[in-house]
Amino acid sequence: MIDAALSDEQRLIRETAREFVDNEVVPRARESDRAERFDAELARRLGDMGYLGAPVAEQYGGRGLDFLGYGLIVEEVGRGDSAMRTVVSVQTSLVCGSIERWGTEEQKQRWLPRLCAGEAFGCFGLTEPDTGSDAANLRTRAEKIDGGWRISGQKMWISLGNVAEVALIFAQTDPARKHRGLACFLVPTASDGFATQEIHGKLGLRASDTAEIALDAVEVADEALLGEVGDGFKVAMSALDSGRYSVAAGCVGICEGCVQSSVSYATERHQFDVPIASFQLVQEMIADMIVRRDAARMLVRRAALLKDAGEPSTVETSVAKLYATESAVECANLAIQVHGGSGYVDDYPVERYLRDARVTTLYEGTSQIQKLIIGRDATGINAMVPQG
Repeated sequence: MIDAALSDEQRLIRETAREFVDNEVVPRARESDRAERFDAELARRLGDMGYLGAPVAEQYGGRGLDFLGYGLIVEEVGRGDSAMRTVVSVQTSLVCGSIERWGTEEQKQRWLPRLCAGEAFGCFGLTEPDTGSDAANLRTRAEKIDGGWRISGQKMWISLGNVAEVALIFAQTDPARKHRGLACFLVPTASDGFATQEIHGKLGLRASDTAEIALDAVEVADEALLGEVGDGFKVAMSALDSGRYSVAAGCVGICEGCVQSSVSYATERHQFDVPIASFQLVQEMIADMIVRRDAARMLVRRAALLKDAGEPSTVETSVAKLYATESAVECANLAIQVHGGSGYVDDYPVERYLRDARVTTLYEGTSQIQKLIIGRDATGINAMVPQG
């Protein structure tokens, strides 16, 4: 088995995360989803467990885990509730990871210990109402002023945006320079001119906080710049590379949850005086789920091993993200089929798995963007740029 390669420490990390999820995450998931309620208390408990910033260096409040260990945590949280997995992914991969990699020592000391502990939340303000995959053409503008910057614009679909204390805001300083003019700023959300609005009516991730952000001439000091002017695109791409890994790991958790729920239901549910697990086509659906789960898990761990070795892993991460997210949707769909009518209501987690999995094929780069990244690596031709 692939788990045979895990160290004793990694097995302990997984078992501890599994116990925490079973005891604290799973019991709250259905009611939070029904109420469309973000459970801030549970999100802070993730910090207490060391799951917000697990790969961050210990000197900044993290646990100093490798990517494989981090992935094991994310997989378990994803099995329990993708809304809480989103908290882990955003806080750890997008926010803490970006500050640790690109921030000054002062920025790291100011933000990382509280973010890792769950005492504060952060958000990642890249996507805009009219700009998703085309990150080089942001409409948010940052104008240089005496001693700092004035930022104006809008951000959309921002996880943790309503509860964040700090926002990583990506803005264009010089539209003529395209991606070379992008900059990233650490913006305290209490700043004058910073406003958020909660987004309701989502298909899935109903217990996740999602915001629209408006920045009306928000002023920040020069010290708020993360990296240098022109580094914004690199900051965003490095963050998304890590974020895609955590989304993929969380989707392995969804696949695992689908298998567990389907096996349990199929062995207990009787039709024609026998368990439905004895029907060949039910076993086929379960087998298809297991194959997808195992393949997704191996692809995620390949990406982790490359990251931990310091090797290039962008393409392998895209492969893992593409396959794991699409597999989560397929596994959830199959799991509902195994459950029949019972799978269509929230007495079982499989209908929530399907709703929550669907968005993973969209954010952190759509499945189509992942295919273009993979195709660009294979052919040497960038299909994301008009040819000719």
